[in-house]
Amino acid sequence: MKFKHIYLAAGLLTLLYSCKGNTQPADDTGGDAGAAAQTPVTVTSIADSAMVDYIDLSAISVFQQKNIVKANANGYIQKVNILPGHYVSKGDFIFSIKTKEAQSIGNSINVLDTTFKFSGVNKIKAAGNGYVTQLNHQQGDYVQDGEQLAVISDRASFAFVMQLPYELRGYVKNNQDVTLVLPGGEKLTAQVSSSMPAVDSLSQTQGIVLKVNSTNPIPENLVAKARIIKSIRPHTVSLPKSAVLSNETQTEFWVMKLINPTTAVKTDITKGIETGDRVEILTPKFSANDKIVITGNYGLADTAKVKIVE
Repeated sequence: MKFKHIYLAAGLLTLLYSCKGNTQPADDTGGDAGAAAQTPVTVTSIADSAMVDYIDLSAISVFQQKNIVKANANGYIQKVNILPGHYVSKGDFIFSIKTKEAQSIGNSINVLDTTFKFSGVNKIKAAGNGYVTQLNHQQGDYVQDGEQLAVISDRASFAFVMQLPYELRGYVKNNQDVTLVLPGGEKLTAQVSSSMPAVDSLSQTQGIVLKVNSTNPIPENLVAKARIIKSIRPHTVSLPKSAVLSNETQTEFWVMKLINPTTAVKTDITKGIETGDRVEILTPKFSANDKIVITGNYGLADTAKVKIVE
């Protein structure tokens, strides 16, 4: 029995030794470990492009001048020749008013004297070109002398009023061209005509009048985007926005630059204007052969091991 236990222990020791002998030693070169630590990235190079720094502001369409059509006598409206939205030209007949005296007397005077030709009807004509934006009375209404009958918005006074923050007034000058983008994507070229003599006390914005020439009628109170150009760079070095990294407070910026095919180093940069998906790089001066990591760069440490993928 004692010999049986001795043989069993010897067999277990032999089995453990054979398992240890079959274990393969790790590769001293570290090839597999190094490959596993490499981060797959894609790279790009700098580009020489034109960049524009601009700001978009709101602009609202308005008719600056509106003609008030008023009754010229006490009486009854006999005819209305306009409707809201109609376009009228200067001199067009729009209202007729029969005085209350003529309404009361009727045709009695003409019966007494056929040469008198009294009608008691006053005709009112449009004082200017424009659109009927308000109609206050209809046929048969009694009105008093001087009472408002309609409002005609003067077409020549149509403009957009842009709300410009006062600190940006240096970027806008009289007769300057401004691009207006209407809802739907239509673009118009407007010209700075004048500035309002006051600013809004809460928003500290100043109204800037923009005149436009459009073949299509534009309704009032339409909100458009006015693009104000702050600076233009006809030739400058830029990178895609995805290549630029920053800290949490966005006070420091850097890119991951390849110093060899497998190593990327952190390179601090000074950026300029941004437009679209591009960022201007002021410093340092990169060469056309420099490779900058564009994807897979988030969280990479300085001198990180990378693997370029297509």
